[in-house]
This record gives sequence, structure tokens and C-alpha cells, in this order.
Amino acid sequence: MIPAVLPTYNRAPMAFVSGEGAWLTAEDGRRFLDLGAGIAVTLLGHANPALVAALTDQAAKLWHVSNLYRIPGQEELAGRLVAATFADTAFFTNSGTEACELAVKMARKYWAAKGADRSEIVTVEGAFHGRSSAAIAASGGEKMVRGFGPLLPGFTHIPFGDWDALVAAVTDSTAAVLIEPVQGEGGIRPIPDATLRALRAACDATGTLLIFDEVQCGMARTGKLFAHEWAGVTPDIMMVAKGLGGGFPLGAVLATENVAEPMTAGTHGSTYGGNPLAMAVGNAVMKIVAEPAFLAEVNRKAGLLRQKLEGLVAAHPDVFTGVRGQGLMLGLLCKHPPADIVKAGYDQGLLTVPAADNALRLLPPLTITDEEIAEAVARLDRAAAALEAQPATA
Repeated sequence: MIPAVLPTYNRAPMAFVSGEGAWLTAEDGRRFLDLGAGIAVTLLGHANPALVAALTDQAAKLWHVSNLYRIPGQEELAGRLVAATFADTAFFTNSGTEACELAVKMARKYWAAKGADRSEIVTVEGAFHGRSSAAIAASGGEKMVRGFGPLLPGFTHIPFGDWDALVAAVTDSTAAVLIEPVQGEGGIRPIPDATLRALRAACDATGTLLIFDEVQCGMARTGKLFAHEWAGVTPDIMMVAKGLGGGFPLGAVLATENVAEPMTAGTHGSTYGGNPLAMAVGNAVMKIVAEPAFLAEVNRKAGLLRQKLEGLVAAHPDVFTGVRGQGLMLGLLCKHPPADIVKAGYDQGLLTVPAADNALRLLPPLTITDEEIAEAVARLDRAAAALEAQPATA
């Protein structure tokens, strides 16, 4: 008999009842050090006092009115995002998947408004852009699309790592390139800075739009407010979510005026997108993470964590093969299936997230302390030791 909750997840046999900072407490009282942060969502930790206060204050005033009316919190958060980025305007969604839908619509609407027959969007294999029809068509992975056809047409998928082919795929008939500066689900795989710069140049030469999916790698996770800043380039459209709401459902699409101009009244909408509750939390998040001192701390702690992880790899060569990623978005490359290491971590009171390409994702709250970093690596060390005698199967 099918359970009341549709079983589309292989859920771990635990449930959490409370959290504080980098820690979660389960129903049975066990405490877990959280290096997953709800898959890069609770970037300021669980029950962050500033976010709790912002949400509580707004909840006592007004929850929802719909986008038929002005929402001052939207204007404030849009202003913060515009001031901090390349963008001139923002539209608020409830998730990264919704942001992908709008990004695709916006790119195609841009060319339709020009009367140009340009609808092809180039993407990279291994990408994850969400689970809607447009998002799975953009990702193109067999696991994502099997059984859900016919797929939305107009996507070309380039193998990860074939950067010459990716740049060459940008032609006068391409509508847009959609790419994660750092692939998350794909295994914490950064796109080389030189490739992002070459893509920007190719898009400029052909008029093609450049879309960055920063749903997972954005919001200070890599040590810059957005990951593409490391390459010194800017997109025309950007998808944001996850950390933007600090745990509250919130996403956004940011765009330049030129690209967004055809998106006039009636071309897109959202009943809940940009509601007062989400805006209160999003503004509280931005006030914190956009500060240079906060970003500097992320980079400092990232260096500390990476140093300790390199030592862990050296101590357990039969379990780990290396570390990659940027900032506090790191991947431990594994000889064992990552899911086995995740389970071994449960026994040590540690939460991590598996990914493709035999990577274990480490996405801690950006507020994690030095002491918690040391404790997390110690627990990873014990989890690795428990797997040491098992043969590598990957």
C-alpha cells in the first residue's frame, strides 16, 4: 500500500524536532552536526535569531496579499539584490525550480520580442536545474527524464569538461547558455573561470544570453556573494534560491533591463512568490551575507575546513581520493559510494549529502564555528575508519 506521503524520496530513518546553529536534534534526543544545511539552504544556521525575529515580526502583521498589490518588502529586497549585482530587476519565486521556469521563459520571450527564431538553450551534462518539465529538459540526464516525455524541446547538452565544445556551441542561432558556475548535484564540479570568461565572450559576439544558475552555489556559499564573481564576468539572467531564504521557501530571477523588458504585465506570475513573510526573511538574510566582513569570514573558515579535509584524505586513502569545490561548498571525492559514507556519518552524529561523480557534499551553515569544523572533521574521520575495511565498489 502506498504511504500517505508520496514516496519519491529514500528518506533516512530519523526525524528532527529542533535545531540551533549547525546542530539538529532528533526525536530520540540524538544531536547531529549538520554539514548539509538542508542542501545549502539554512546558510545562517538553524533558528538563527535574526531570521526568527524578522519572520515572527512579519507573521504578526501580514502573511499574504498576492501580487495584485505592491509589496514593500519586495521592493526592498529587489533593491538590495540589484545594488549588489549586475541586475536591474528581480522577480520573486518560491523555489529554484520556479526560477528556472522563468529564466527559460524570459530568454525565449526576449528573442520572440525581437522577431528572431532563436529558442535553443545550451546546457552542460550533469547539471541540475530543478524538477519541473523545463528544468529536467534542461538537465537532460537519463535519471531525470526517463518516463516523463515528451520533453520540452530546444535544449542542447554538452559533455561536462569539453569546454571547447561548449564555447563552440554558442552560435548566431543560440538563444541562451544555461550553466551552474559550480555544479552541486553533479558532484561539486566548478566550471573553470577561463571557460566562464570564454562563454561570456562568445555570448557577446553572437548576442546569446548567458544565464547563471546560482541556486546552490550563490548567496555567499563560495566566499563571494555569487560564485560567478570569482571569474570576473556577469550573466544576463541569474537564478537564485536556497540560501536566499535561509530556510524559508524563496527564490528569485535577476536580469538586466534589456533582457527583462519584454516581460510585461501578464507574461508571468506567482500567487505566493514574494509574499511578505518570505520578503522579511530574505531582507534579513541579505543584510548579513552581503557584508564584506561576513564574506571574509566565510573564506577564512573555508580555508580551515579545506586544510582539515586534505589531512583527512591523506589519512584515509582507501576511502577518499581528494577535495574539490570553493568556499563552504566542498566535495569529498570517495572510493566508496557516497551514500555509504553518509550512513556511516549518521552513526557518528553527522549529516552530509551525497552527489553524483562519487562526491560527498559538505555544505555547512556559513555560520559554523572553528570548533564545529574541527568536530565535524573528527566525526568524518571516525566514519571513514568504520568503512576502512570495506572494499571500494566505485
